[in-house]
Amino acid sequence: MNKDKRIQIFSRLREQNPAPTTELNYSSEFELLIAVMLSAQATDVSVNKATAKLYPVANTPETILKLGEAGLKQYIKTIGLFNSKASNVIKTCQILIEQHQSIVPAQREPLEALPGVGRKTANVILNTAFGQPAIAVDTHIFRVSNRTGIAAGKNVLEVEKRLMRLVPEQFKLDAHHWLILHGRYTCIARKPRCGSCIIEDLCEYSKKTSD
Repeated sequence: MNKDKRIQIFSRLREQNPAPTTELNYSSEFELLIAVMLSAQATDVSVNKATAKLYPVANTPETILKLGEAGLKQYIKTIGLFNSKASNVIKTCQILIEQHQSIVPAQREPLEALPGVGRKTANVILNTAFGQPAIAVDTHIFRVSNRTGIAAGKNVLEVEKRLMRLVPEQFKLDAHHWLILHGRYTCIARKPRCGSCIIEDLCEYSKKTSD
């Protein structure tokens, strides 16, 4: 795919959604961090339901730590992998208090050092909380990048590096959200909705559908 085509694709995505953002509900960097940690292999809807009950009770490292692992589980037990997530959240709260004055760090290295925070979660925080042009590649973005030809790659890191290199600078900050939403609602896994896709004529996928 050439540069002009990528510019056209992202121009259309921007026109359709000028200010894209995460579908996770949050009101602070810390709330976003916890929500993203909980969202691994879970839907944003299920996470929002859990945090709607959790955050009014505990939404700081100190208050969640006070709940304890068992107390936290009561709020997040409807989310997949809640046992390991509860353990990681409690450990992360301890580290934030002890090493970062309860403030979520705005740098990749200390973020990735937090239990339960990998490269993808760190990228979401850097991008959404701190406005840095990072692109977190999840299953949706991996699929859309490969299927359309925007940035093909054999694994998520390869796709991330290619996106960071190939997405035009003016679109880089919002590319993560545009691609994830496109993959979630239009370029879906089983049968993409090519017939209602705003970038169908620019997409290089060879097995387009009429839906």
